[in-house]
Amino acid sequence: MRSYRATCTTVLPTVCLLLLTASMLGFGATPVAAEAGDEAALLAFKAAAAGGKSDALASWNRSTTGGYCSWEGVRCRGTRRRVVALSLPSYGLTGVLSLVIGNLSSLRILNLTSNGFSGNIPVSLGHLRHLHTLDLRHNAFSGTIPTNLSSCTSLMIMAIGFNNISGNVPLELGHNLKQLKVLSLTNNNLTGPIPASLANLSSLSILDLSFNHLEGTIPTSLGVLRELWYLDLSYNNNLSGELPMSLYNLSSLEKLHIQWNMLSGSMPTDIGSKFPSMQILDYVANQFTGPIPASLSNLTLLRQLHLGQNLLSGYVPHTMGKLRALQHLHLVNNMLEANHAEGWEFVTSLSNCSQLQLLDISNNTAFTGQLPSSIVNLSTTLQRLRLDNTGIWGGIPSSIGNLVGLEILGIFNTYISGEIPDSIGKLGNLTALGLFNINLSGQIPSSVGNLSKLAILDAYQTNLEGPIPPNIGKMKSIFSLDLSLNHLNGSIPREIFELPLLTLSYLDFSYNSLSGSIPYEVGNLVNLNRLVLSGNQLSGEIPEGVGKCTVLQELRLDSNLFNGSIPQHLNKALTTLNLSMNELSGSIPDAIGSIVGLEELCLAHNNLSGQIPTALQNLTSLLNLDLSFNDLRGEVPKDGIFTMLDNISITGNNKLCGGIPQLHLVPCKIDSVQKNRRGKLKHLIIALATTFALLLLAIVIALVHLIYRKQRRKQKGPFQPPTVEEQYERVSYHALSNGTNGFSEANLLGRGSFGTVYKCLFQAEGTVVAVKVFDLQQSGSTKSFVAECEALRRVRHRCLMKIITCCSSINEQGQDFKALVFEFMPNGSLNHWLHIESGMPTSNNTLSLAQRLDIVVDIMDALDYLHNHCQPPIIHCDLKPSNILLSQDMSPRVGDFGISRIISESESIIVQNSNSTIGIGSIGYVAPGKCYVLDFFLFTPNPFINMA
Repeated sequence: MRSYRATCTTVLPTVCLLLLTASMLGFGATPVAAEAGDEAALLAFKAAAAGGKSDALASWNRSTTGGYCSWEGVRCRGTRRRVVALSLPSYGLTGVLSLVIGNLSSLRILNLTSNGFSGNIPVSLGHLRHLHTLDLRHNAFSGTIPTNLSSCTSLMIMAIGFNNISGNVPLELGHNLKQLKVLSLTNNNLTGPIPASLANLSSLSILDLSFNHLEGTIPTSLGVLRELWYLDLSYNNNLSGELPMSLYNLSSLEKLHIQWNMLSGSMPTDIGSKFPSMQILDYVANQFTGPIPASLSNLTLLRQLHLGQNLLSGYVPHTMGKLRALQHLHLVNNMLEANHAEGWEFVTSLSNCSQLQLLDISNNTAFTGQLPSSIVNLSTTLQRLRLDNTGIWGGIPSSIGNLVGLEILGIFNTYISGEIPDSIGKLGNLTALGLFNINLSGQIPSSVGNLSKLAILDAYQTNLEGPIPPNIGKMKSIFSLDLSLNHLNGSIPREIFELPLLTLSYLDFSYNSLSGSIPYEVGNLVNLNRLVLSGNQLSGEIPEGVGKCTVLQELRLDSNLFNGSIPQHLNKALTTLNLSMNELSGSIPDAIGSIVGLEELCLAHNNLSGQIPTALQNLTSLLNLDLSFNDLRGEVPKDGIFTMLDNISITGNNKLCGGIPQLHLVPCKIDSVQKNRRGKLKHLIIALATTFALLLLAIVIALVHLIYRKQRRKQKGPFQPPTVEEQYERVSYHALSNGTNGFSEANLLGRGSFGTVYKCLFQAEGTVVAVKVFDLQQSGSTKSFVAECEALRRVRHRCLMKIITCCSSINEQGQDFKALVFEFMPNGSLNHWLHIESGMPTSNNTLSLAQRLDIVVDIMDALDYLHNHCQPPIIHCDLKPSNILLSQDMSPRVGDFGISRIISESESIIVQNSNSTIGIGSIGYVAPGKCYVLDFFLFTPNPFINMA
């Protein structure tokens, strides 16, 4: 050894370190002194931990006064200067933990938490017989837990959580560690069962095996750990079976976390006498059944009771108020019950819980009855109140403002009705308010402007009316504001766009009756990510200020009355631009082709002219393009989005030409068009002559029958359309899901281009309806939903499908859900009666001549109403037998307005003075071999569509 030390004065320090390390590991011939061995081990640790590239341990060198015992994080003891503690938490160390750490034979504390160590935990740690604290948390160690750690018989704390350790929990850990008090292996990748041998750790007070992948049952033997006060087995997902009854004998247990597993069974009725020290009881997301034991109220020290996402049933014990220390009561997603007569007493009793911070009873559909007024007597410390997705009804209590500590209030998807009380403005700590899909009425109180901390206000589809109060502009913390699908009117308050520190990212006022122009100050919303103002009566020009919204990704202004041209300066961050169903004119700006992140562009149903910018074909991110029903002309580009037939729509632009062959547009050269027409003229004349004769005969018969029908109606008096019960003014996703048995195939009525139709039974009313569920993943489905809503809300005719209501919500997967609810037509579609599937016509599956004539006259009557008596006129654009449904008395109803077109006044004049037709359906659409609507009269395809 002396020769090695002499060499260190003349040779590089790294060589010296290697020589010393070799000697310590037994490769040298001369034994080292304990003092030199500790110093060498520390230097080896430094080299491995820092990789020779970091100065995190710059003080660790032999020139330091006081030697290695004065190095940072090192503590020595005794005359032999033995290292007893190495504590370097959060030092930014990387690399691996050197094997020579095991040579620090007097080490008692090893604390390396919150560094960047990787690699395996060295087995040499098993040599440290004096080690009582091992803390390696928050690193990146991998491999398995060394089994010989059981040789560290003095160990009291073993904390190896928050690493990438894999493999099983070693059985050997339960053999010799009689002094171990803390075993924490949380947040690793451990697998396999929980070893029953852990029951031998008689001194154990904390056992944390959470956030792993352990499986199997919980060992019954753990019930002998009398010193245990903290047990956490949560988030393993695969622990199953019943909770061992022996665990209920652990009278010292204060915190029990078993959430997010597959545990089952029920809680013992006498649980209140089993856990006298219990403070936190967390059973969330398992499969526990049965009632909540009333004896729980005897656990007087209980602070948090989490029983959500199980299968618990029955009433909540009315003695919950005895838990005076209770802070959290989490009962979400069970089958718990309450009704108007009983079951709500527990809410009244909770007013005794002066420290209550959280009450969540959401997603318990059997919670029905009127919301108890006593809810306003809960503690002013209450921060979170969730009553959503239940069957409760009644009004929001007028004294809701008493709950001044509220931060989150959710009452959505319930049967709550009435007005929003003015006292809601007293909830100055509120950060999230969910009031959507309920049946509110009246105006938004101006007091909401006092909610200066409010970040999320969702009050869509609630029947609110009146103007948007300008005081909303005082909500300086607002992040998401959704007031869509209401009956709001008046102009958009300018104050909303004038907040100096506005954080607003999501703004949705769509499908109201707002009017006036968009304030130019919209450009102040520099953090605005989504702006949706569709389905209103906004007018004027689209303000140039939109281009100042530097992070705007979605802009939807469709179905308004905007005129003028599209602004040249649009935001470069846009991903969705929808300006359809307005009165925009001019050409499409070339600048749109420079919005590199644009994914959806919809400019349909405007008065745009000029050519399609060729730059649009260079937008590689563009997924959907709708330019239909404008006055565009010239050649269609042939690359990029224009090669994806399912993702584009350019129908209704009769002056377009060229493009890829699959578009079936005429070539752009005029001489080629004329040559093509001459070749077909002869055949066309013959076909038209034959068709005209047959058509004339059919019209004569139909007119005779029409005169007869009208005379008969006069004798019978005016026709009274069937009424629909008013209770269907609002319907939730859950009601539709329940009525269709989860949208099962057994209730399937048919499929279309944009959605699926189901038979739906509302059991409470015993009423059958038809539900059309839109496939929002299908391109154009959202546009179809909007078009059908827009068309059907304008029409009132006995031969048109009656829409009961619509549903725009969120499904159980958190995805957007849109559906329309119609009258149920028991006799199906006309197509079913014209084209008999069995091929065997009988008196029960065919139509008589009289029935056919009745149907023809009714359909013509409906089209006459749509074209000439509906304001504004509507062109159906997709009339065919499958879209005509038959009621109980075989009278027809025209449906499926998904691609219909609402004609403006200027367009109506053009149509009346023109012999040209409006574009129909999809590009090049002709159903081969079928004569639509009345193929028994041999009509040409779609004879009624353009009879405007």
